[in-house]
Amino acid sequence: MLSEEQTRAGCSGPGFSVHTDIIVPYLSSLATDEQKRRWLPGTVSGEIITAIAMTEPGAGSDLQGIRTTAVDQGDHYLLNGSKTFISNGINADLVIVVCRTDPDAGHQGISLLVVERGMEGFERGRNLDKIGLHAQDTAELSFTDVRVPKANLLGEQGSGFISLMMNLQQERLIIAAQAAAACELMVEISVDYAKTRQAFGKPIGKFQHNRFLVAEMATEAQVTRVFVDDCIRKHLSGDLDPQGASMAKWWATELQNKLVTQTLQLHGGYGYMMEYPVAKAFLDSRISTIYGGTTEIQKEIIGRSLGL
Repeated sequence: MLSEEQTRAGCSGPGFSVHTDIIVPYLSSLATDEQKRRWLPGTVSGEIITAIAMTEPGAGSDLQGIRTTAVDQGDHYLLNGSKTFISNGINADLVIVVCRTDPDAGHQGISLLVVERGMEGFERGRNLDKIGLHAQDTAELSFTDVRVPKANLLGEQGSGFISLMMNLQQERLIIAAQAAAACELMVEISVDYAKTRQAFGKPIGKFQHNRFLVAEMATEAQVTRVFVDDCIRKHLSGDLDPQGASMAKWWATELQNKLVTQTLQLHGGYGYMMEYPVAKAFLDSRISTIYGGTTEIQKEIIGRSLGL
């Protein structure tokens, strides 16, 4: 509910949902009791901001292409590599870094290490200049011979890929919920504008084309809301499968982009002006079909689940 209301208000940053709905669940489900005592109080109070570093310059949706390495040095790992497009990257105090602890073990060689602010060799690059979500910091990160204590290994060594797959399901679902809220907001904005904007002596909503357009938008938004809410109920009861989360993510985000484009078109030239909420929504929504796994990746997951 909080994430949906932030979407409706246009609050794109900082990355609250990244922190609360994606990263904290990693800590609560994978961390040891000692790690929880160290990290969870600060993440709950807001004194600690978190991030997860998956994407690399040469590895996005293909997590098995990760090249960042962590070499076992006895009581610590020596971490080397670089990451990009990391939400909360500039402000993060804790970063869960996806890395290779065994370069010859395929997906079973991927592990999760928690890197803390101030560790020597951990550097933040520029705050990336995005076309939307300007309130959220998105950074390049680099790791040069960072000594990460064994006590900062999250979960078992080599279990990182499985942990990512399990937690990506909730990440995709929260993106779908945000998209559903954005769709409903576009319908509200369109209805209001269609009632108040005058053209040729009458409200533009009185023209059949516009009336039918908004009717379609309202129907599609409602269908998406019912589907996403059903996925949320299944997720909370433990019954949502990966393909269900992928269906919700790609469908809701693609619809979000469709409806925001239609809303902007309905506004005409005014929709292109940043003083109108639809202009900001247009820029902020575009990333939704990319982060959390692209639409194409979601369809690949669904297709494979069908035995194709």
